[in-house]
Amino acid sequence: MEIAVTLSILGLSPTTKQGHFKVSKDWNSTIKHQIKLKNDHAILSTYTQMESLGIAPDSATMPLVIKACERLNAIEKGVRIHSRIRGTDLIRHVRVGTALVDFYSKCGFVGEASKVFDEMPERDGVSWNALISGYVRCSCYSEAILLFMEMQKAGFTPSSRTIVALLLACAEMLKLKLGREIHAYCLRNGLFDMDAHVGTALIGFYMRFDAAVSHHVFSLMVVRNVVSWNAIITGYLDIGDYTKALKLFISMLLEGIKFDAVTMLVVIQACAESGSLQLGKQLHQLAIKFNLVDDLFIINSLLKMYSDNGSLESSCLLFNAVPTFDAALWNSMISAYIAFGLYAEAIAMFIKMRSEGSKEDDRTVVIMLSLCEGLSDGLKQGRCLHAHALKIGMELEVILGNALLSMYVEHHQIDAAQKVFDQMRDLDVISWNTLILAFAQSKFRAKAFELFQMMCESETKFNSYTLISLLASCKDGNDLRFGQSIHGLAIKYGLEINTSLNTSLTEMYINCGDEGSATNLFSRCPHRDLISWNSLISSYLKNDNAGKALLLFNHMISELEPNSVTVINILTSCTQLAHLPLGQCLHAYTTRREEFLELDASLANAFITMYARCGKIQYAEKIFNTLQARNIVSWNAMIAGYCLHGRGHDSILVFSQMLDDCFKPNNVSFVSVLSACSHSGLTETGLQLFDSMVRDFGITPELAHYGCMVDLLGRRGHLAEAVGFINSMPIEPDASIWRALLSSCQVKSNKKLVEIIFGKLVELEPTNPGNYVLLSNIYAAAGLWSEVAEIRKWLRDKGLGKPPGTSWIVIGSQVHYFTATDVSHPQSEKIYENLNSLTSLIKDMG
Repeated sequence: MEIAVTLSILGLSPTTKQGHFKVSKDWNSTIKHQIKLKNDHAILSTYTQMESLGIAPDSATMPLVIKACERLNAIEKGVRIHSRIRGTDLIRHVRVGTALVDFYSKCGFVGEASKVFDEMPERDGVSWNALISGYVRCSCYSEAILLFMEMQKAGFTPSSRTIVALLLACAEMLKLKLGREIHAYCLRNGLFDMDAHVGTALIGFYMRFDAAVSHHVFSLMVVRNVVSWNAIITGYLDIGDYTKALKLFISMLLEGIKFDAVTMLVVIQACAESGSLQLGKQLHQLAIKFNLVDDLFIINSLLKMYSDNGSLESSCLLFNAVPTFDAALWNSMISAYIAFGLYAEAIAMFIKMRSEGSKEDDRTVVIMLSLCEGLSDGLKQGRCLHAHALKIGMELEVILGNALLSMYVEHHQIDAAQKVFDQMRDLDVISWNTLILAFAQSKFRAKAFELFQMMCESETKFNSYTLISLLASCKDGNDLRFGQSIHGLAIKYGLEINTSLNTSLTEMYINCGDEGSATNLFSRCPHRDLISWNSLISSYLKNDNAGKALLLFNHMISELEPNSVTVINILTSCTQLAHLPLGQCLHAYTTRREEFLELDASLANAFITMYARCGKIQYAEKIFNTLQARNIVSWNAMIAGYCLHGRGHDSILVFSQMLDDCFKPNNVSFVSVLSACSHSGLTETGLQLFDSMVRDFGITPELAHYGCMVDLLGRRGHLAEAVGFINSMPIEPDASIWRALLSSCQVKSNKKLVEIIFGKLVELEPTNPGNYVLLSNIYAAAGLWSEVAEIRKWLRDKGLGKPPGTSWIVIGSQVHYFTATDVSHPQSEKIYENLNSLTSLIKDMG
């Protein structure tokens, strides 16, 4: 409405005092009318016209204008209004001051709200309530509670709004005693019985401490509405009691309470978490019946529920039936495909999203980055996504920045990760921990610790996972002091030694050779979980102590049931100890539990490897042939298994079948098949496969591949070709390459060449006695006994000795170890007695 037209319609002249009063009154009436229409934009437009005419709203209208600014988040406009009325009579009015307090606190400027409150010449209960609620909204819980105490001293009575805010503050600060006092106040003053919001707030408060008390409060509520029901159902969902949440929803229906969209969202999530697919389908039908399927939040929740419960087909059908999409729905569908390992479909969905004009958000990019780890060209795809995000103007906020950090770290691109870290607008504890862990795992401990020191100087406080990241750099006895200093740091700063940190410290002490401290920490941990047990078992195995890993497993099963990770770890010990009976027992154990072998390819692969290495290749074949969902690890396990049994032709046959089934071989595949060619004398086939690896599959050979080729040529007596091959390598050969060549010299001795190769080995590993023993064996096979004697003298002079070989036998669940002339076994006298008796019998029999 133009100003001139408005004045004409009103028939007023603003030049007279009476006219000015009437115009002001009518402008105020216009704003009040627009309030009824809930048209905040019109309110601010009207106020702007009043400003241009020099007409100020009255004390009743000005709060309405300020509230419109708050609802529209028109911060600059609100601040200008505050500045304009500062020093006028309007600012002295309690309603105007309260409106400003509410405006600033709801816009996140609680400091400004507090200043306005302090400057108010007159306050009422609403003013106090507004600032208390503002403090709580801005997470200033201590300030809210202190202000409440001042309010009581000033003689003002808190409203139900104040009580709700205070209970939220008590819950966040875990102030149970104060919350109970507020509860008692509500009971004394009738607030609990009269206001459902108070009861609902008490449900949420007590749910932080004791679900039973929270439920009791709910049952005592005289006035209950849908919000109260939602609060108690959500409470049980949050603490992981999904069955109780669903039962309450059924009770809600039986009592005839009409549920809303919030209720539906919560119970669908409970179905997703509890695996209740059939109930989820019934909820879908209810959503259709009560016209909730137009709500994209509901659709999104149903889609995720179907996906989480293994029904991807239902997710797809639901997605395709939706007429309009938002970014969240696209994101959920892409996530579903990724969860099922269908990366190609996820990428196609992302492309379709863009082609149909839906604008991706940072969450979309984060989801797409998560699949890069499972792609052969994951780094390339991750870089493309990074470039795309920058191109469309996405800021490196915390969520996107952390996803990029993780992607680069997973692909060992530490420099790129550092660059992302430096460019991020904000950093949280996850950002710091991710980069610290990357440095620690890449053996850049100094950089990891330097970054940790920078973190300590920043506003971000380190947590237990920061220390876990630093502990990742502790690999052996040389790192013990550093690990101990991290342990001391946790104690010094009063950091809780939670289960995760305790597990990492235990693992560090085992890796660094301090088994006593490790077992002490482990035994004192009050809440040992499966991860703790699995970690210690794995640590023993990594340090070649399969016997202790087995003992720990026997102890573990008396306390809790193992999972597939435990079984895989113990299968490793079965492999190391050639303990076939235990491996078979574990196979029977997992067969009895349907959730294992069929659904867990990793476990099936571990059984294939165990049977192959324990001499039962036919059992490995049977598992492999019945495996429904093979992956590249399954194929590699069979190729390696046949190689161990000297069946090189079968290894090559399985490799060919893998290619026919459209599986792309990886580095490990070629190490296994080249090793099979080497052990079976298939020289030409091995050379062809090596060329194909580079030419057809674009795999850059690593030292392991070069070692296989040297062994392949050397075993066939092609020593000159093997030397030429080593000299043509684009990377520096390590000791394993020269050792493979030296081993081949046993077949066709060439003393001069042997001496050259041995010289290379001594340069690289001067203190490895195994190299001297290998040379000694070559000379002994050639009958060069003087050289053998000389090598033994070298060993004595250098103080080197080959570690004694160890034998073992498993009786029951106990592993018994022996070395030459060993007398450490508690029954060694009886053992030697029987050994001597057997020796005598053999001699007597000639």
